[in-house]
Amino acid sequence: MRKSVLGLTASALLVGTLAGYEGYREHAYRDSVGVATIGFGTTAGVRMGQRTDPVRAVQRLAAEADVFAREIATCIGDVPLAQHEFDAYSSLAYNIGAPAFCGSTLVKKLQATPPDYAGACAQILRWSYAGGKVEPGLVTRRKAEYRQCMGASPPPGVAP
Repeated sequence: MRKSVLGLTASALLVGTLAGYEGYREHAYRDSVGVATIGFGTTAGVRMGQRTDPVRAVQRLAAEADVFAREIATCIGDVPLAQHEFDAYSSLAYNIGAPAFCGSTLVKKLQATPPDYAGACAQILRWSYAGGKVEPGLVTRRKAEYRQCMGASPPPGVAP
């Protein structure tokens, strides 16, 4: 059932899914495009040499997922979404950044009259590049996000 996106929040399923996609790293490292990253994909304020533990990393992931969810809710506006669609879009935004998400064709398709829900979900598949190259891990992730957006089962390894 679709409802106002402004009433949706990051779900526990989203946080679990993000943790699975991102994987946990105790020590700060440089991701495939050179960005300092730690925990479950955290990049904000990360310095090389930094450490975290799983509890703090999950807490930070949940807080950041909520921030991304609120940011994309603002740019999507009053378009009603189902929780599974919102979670798929929030996962994408967590990976590509809210500004890229908000400026995307995906959002334009959602804001069309009437909203192009299937077309918006299909746009997820276009975001499979890192550093100008197709990244196999991103292809897999985007296919799972697309299936989730379309209402299929949760991604592999994530309990329903």
